Amino acid sequence: MRKKILAAVLFCLPLALWAQTESYVQEGEFGFGIGGAHYFGDLNTRAKLNRPKLAADIFFRKNFGNYIAVRLSGTFAQLGYSDVYNTHNELMRRRNLSFNTKVWELGLQGDFNFYRFMPGDEDFRFTPYITLGVSAFSYDPYAYLKGEKYYLRQLGTEGQYDTATGRRPYSTMALAIPFGVGVKYAINDRINIGFEVVHRFTNTDYLDDVSTTYPGASSFPPNPDGSPSAAFLLSDRSYETGTPIGVKGQQRGNSKNKDQFATAIFYISFNLQSYKCPSAN
Repeated sequence: MRKKILAAVLFCLPLALWAQTESYVQEGEFGFGIGGAHYFGDLNTRAKLNRPKLAADIFFRKNFGNYIAVRLSGTFAQLGYSDVYNTHNELMRRRNLSFNTKVWELGLQGDFNFYRFMPGDEDFRFTPYITLGVSAFSYDPYAYLKGEKYYLRQLGTEGQYDTATGRRPYSTMALAIPFGVGVKYAINDRINIGFEVVHRFTNTDYLDDVSTTYPGASSFPPNPDGSPSAAFLLSDRSYETGTPIGVKGQQRGNSKNKDQFATAIFYISFNLQSYKCPSAN
């Protein structure tokens, strides 16, 4: 028993000498959250927030003092958009493309609190923070044609499977730089709640399967029965809104700007261990 008391004193003494307010040491947190996700790219060039979809995450946060933490997180997001929402731009509306995709992301981020955060101390139980990191994620855009689901990468809607175009199929794995802001509040020394918005700047322009120009009808041979292939029908869907506009070389997307997406998450976290040491008073 004496050895345990001595060990506790030796652990707490440096903290007590460091500062009076450092009475709680938070080791780490495990948490999960749910919220919404939104896509920004060739089908949503004006960054409209009119079609949010489901997002959820789970994370472990390792705290280094009361201001800095490193977080390992896994995030799921459903993304999607359609040209039918682009009523401001007649050409985009006539283009008539759409997509959906499921995103699975693994990220490593640094969190930086604006205020000292110490669960269990009523004076330091709230803080806003910023977060910055790097992540890798998978995606695979798809669309529906006559009620049937088609994965667009497999079709090569921009001529990726036509050697004459010189284009290659894109990867369904990509990298991102997540940057965001949030707030968190300690209900007690064991449980925290929070809300954060994180925006991802990605290195892909194919979240939506739209990037460059129309390859032309010659890139999509018809089916054996002579009917148009699904790749042809999903490459240029302007025929559904009027006269087709997808002639070879016509702009289909903007390859100069990479796609982006964001999540807004409400979460709860549980402190794995907190030590309370005697104050310096």
